Amino acid sequence: MKTRLSVNLNKVALIRNSRDITIPDIKAAAGTCIEYGATGITVHPRPDQRHIRVTDVTDLNLLLKQSYPEIEFNIEGNPYSASEANGYPGFITLVEQALPHQCTLVPDDPVQLTSDHGWDLSESSESLRPIVNHLRSLNIRVSLFMDPIADQIRAAADLGVDRIEFYTGPFADTFGSPEQEAVLTEFILCGELANSLGLEINAGHDLNLNNLATFCSSVKNVREVSIGHALITDALWLGLPEAVTQYQQILNSVDG
Repeated sequence: MKTRLSVNLNKVALIRNSRDITIPDIKAAAGTCIEYGATGITVHPRPDQRHIRVTDVTDLNLLLKQSYPEIEFNIEGNPYSASEANGYPGFITLVEQALPHQCTLVPDDPVQLTSDHGWDLSESSESLRPIVNHLRSLNIRVSLFMDPIADQIRAAADLGVDRIEFYTGPFADTFGSPEQEAVLTEFILCGELANSLGLEINAGHDLNLNNLATFCSSVKNVREVSIGHALITDALWLGLPEAVTQYQQILNSVDG
């Protein structure tokens, strides 16, 4: 099984939003990523619309369904994000409108710079259960953003989600250091636990050209990686086609 690459386009939108213009074009970026090997597109629309906007979700959803029906659309965000006066309809409403292939639920605060931890299901499990059930009733695959903590993985399985997405920031932070092996072992063991419980595994956050192969060859059966910041940064030097190509080559070479 080869790990699929889903490109997160938030940083492309962030660059566009720095000026009151339409470039770089989000749909064109998605098309380029797909042309050069990406099998998924990810967006994380936040309530302040500081990068991905509601209109981007609509435009990308239409593009993928009309021109690239085989490409997965993954919308991630906090399910408790409510509607805003700026036109943001609330996260769950936005997902209901788009009906993506996958919805990744992330416990980020509206003012948080980026996602930096997984769910604590000891506190939020029962409030998440009806949300998970509702999304699955719409034939949307549900994934939870999780830390490699065994009790939390068991709680995720109990919620009936389809997948977990490992928050890989701690692995990236310790990559190449004496702490790497211990941190990576936590992911390996929790990955094995997730598989034994019937959960599929995604991964994302600070995975890059240097550490991606190590993670995906060590943690078995990773179905998908969602990569945005590092890939778009690499594209500044390599160009977007070459950046996507190099990430895809790494995934193709890994025996996961």
